[in-house]
Amino acid sequence: MALLQEWRDVAYSQTTDKKQMQQFWSEYFLIEKGIYEKLLSNPDEVVSGTVKELAEKYEISVQTMTGFLDGINDSLKEQNPIEEMTEDTVVNLGFDKELLYKNMVDAKADWLYELPMWDEIFDAETKKNLYKEAKKMNTIVKGKKIGRNDPCPCGSGKKYKYCCGRN
Repeated sequence: MALLQEWRDVAYSQTTDKKQMQQFWSEYFLIEKGIYEKLLSNPDEVVSGTVKELAEKYEISVQTMTGFLDGINDSLKEQNPIEEMTEDTVVNLGFDKELLYKNMVDAKADWLYELPMWDEIFDAETKKNLYKEAKKMNTIVKGKKIGRNDPCPCGSGKKYKYCCGRN
C-alpha cells in the first residue's frame, strides 16, 4: 500500500475514538510546528532526500513525514509525487514562501503562520497583505442585483424586464 494511503487511513480513521484522534492530531501539530521552525529558519535552502532520510533528519516516523509532505505539497515550487510515494522516493521541500504563508492562513493554522521566523522573511505590511489575500481566496462576492427597470447587462439597450429578465 502507498505511504499516503496508510497515513490517511490512520489520520482520518472513522473507527478511532474522538479522544485518541485529538491526541493524535495534537502530537502531529507539535511535530509539524517543529519542522516548519527549522525550514523557516533557513527559507532559501531546498531540503531534499528520500522520505526515509527526511524522517530520520527530523527524527520522526516515515508515516508522520508522509503526513507532513501531504500538508506542504500544495505550497511547494515543484510538487512531490505523494500519491505513489514510497520510503525510497526522493522528495524536496522547496517551498514558495508567499504561497506557504497564505496556505497556512487558509488552513487556519495560526500556530504556523504566527511563527516568529516569518518576521525575518516578511515585513509586517507584507504579512498583512498576504493574510488579506488568503482570506479573500475563499470569499464569494455577490454581484450587484439588477433592478427590473435597469438597462439589461447583455447590452441590448432594452430594460432588463423586457429583455433577459423575461420569464
